[in-house]
Amino acid sequence: MRVLDGEHVLMRIYIGEADKLGSQPLYQALIEFFRKEKLAGATALRGMLGFGAKSHLHSAHLLRLSQDLPIVIEVVDSQENIDRVLPRLDEMVPEGLITMEVVRVIRYQPNPRT
Repeated sequence: MRVLDGEHVLMRIYIGEADKLGSQPLYQALIEFFRKEKLAGATALRGMLGFGAKSHLHSAHLLRLSQDLPIVIEVVDSQENIDRVLPRLDEMVPEGLITMEVVRVIRYQPNPRT
């Protein structure tokens, strides 16, 4: 059972819903990669509206159904574990934005009953 507490790193990866790694959605490939690498956890969030480096607007507006909504993947883990996966991210994410910041983890603990 892994417990995080104190200072760690929050990595955010900004990509598009239509981005792929081979035939698989990139966000799914990234989450599976982080799980395989035994990072503490990862979450993919779908945005309602956004634009990136090319300034193309991606929107969930009903009259303009986008097939490429913004996706943000968040991972919190130690700097060491984040640094360990970064070289592979360079290969997996050909375009997008990756940010990192130091965060204070107040609580991260699996349910002890499982």
